[in-house]
Amino acid sequence: MRRRLNPVQSFIRNLVRLIVFVPLWLLIALPDFQRIWSGAVSGGVPTSALFWGFVKTILIFWVANILARMFYVLPEWERIVLLRLGKSVGARGPGLFIVPPFLYSVARIIDIRITTYEVKATKTLTKDNIPVDVIAAVELEVEDPERAAIAVRDYWKTTEWASMEGLKSTIGGNDLKPLLSETEQISSMLKAEIDSAAKDYGINVRAVRITDVTAPPTLIEELAVIARAERSATAKRIQAEAEKDVAQSLKEASQTLSSQEGTMELRQIQALLEMSKEESSMIIIYPMDSLAGQGIANATAGSRAGVLDQSKK
Repeated sequence: MRRRLNPVQSFIRNLVRLIVFVPLWLLIALPDFQRIWSGAVSGGVPTSALFWGFVKTILIFWVANILARMFYVLPEWERIVLLRLGKSVGARGPGLFIVPPFLYSVARIIDIRITTYEVKATKTLTKDNIPVDVIAAVELEVEDPERAAIAVRDYWKTTEWASMEGLKSTIGGNDLKPLLSETEQISSMLKAEIDSAAKDYGINVRAVRITDVTAPPTLIEELAVIARAERSATAKRIQAEAEKDVAQSLKEASQTLSSQEGTMELRQIQALLEMSKEESSMIIIYPMDSLAGQGIANATAGSRAGVLDQSKK
């Protein structure tokens, strides 16, 4: 990642260049240019004064530039990794720092903010030999700036490579169905695999999310048909289990009613109460062995049947 220009740091460095360059130039190089001016007025330009004037100016500018580049101003999200005679002395930041030249050097300036990028795996075969296109979003941060600068040359590209390899191996180790339905579990497996490789160079993988899984359209239709068939079979099994439970309950209820005397008559009375709630119903109660009551009931039923026949005509 390209580091943006820090305006505060640029201002401080330019100010230091100006403070160092102007007094030294006035003190050291200006007399030579004054000799050049005096010689030009008198009709002869001293070559040695011209040469040494330019040499001194270049040297003064070089010293001013070295002193100015000692100053570093780091924002809150950056860390600077320093080397002292080639050996790492750790990371510093944020704030204003002065890095002495020649003895210390800057290995790298690391951005520790959380970063997200996409990883794509195209036409990758699953465990059941189905080509799929998978897109995953990887969220990471630099946990150890010193290791990110020293242990690997380019931690960004290395992390992308590890993410790509982890995504392909995860796809190859799973069937298509888990990739489509169990994305959270697959994402957790992928995160663990990427994190195990990235932690060696100071990178912490915060999260991995599978954002898109694309399979052949014909296969998607077949899976939809299979899913509908499975749902239909499950519904039928549930209905059969419910009917079985109802039959068992009726069996137990009938056994309970027949085992105790008088319970059947109570059940009949309850049925009569339920029937009496209907507006068009007529209930005639008579003893079981009464011929008169049976005749009244037959007559009533016959009169109702005749009314129904006339209404149909």
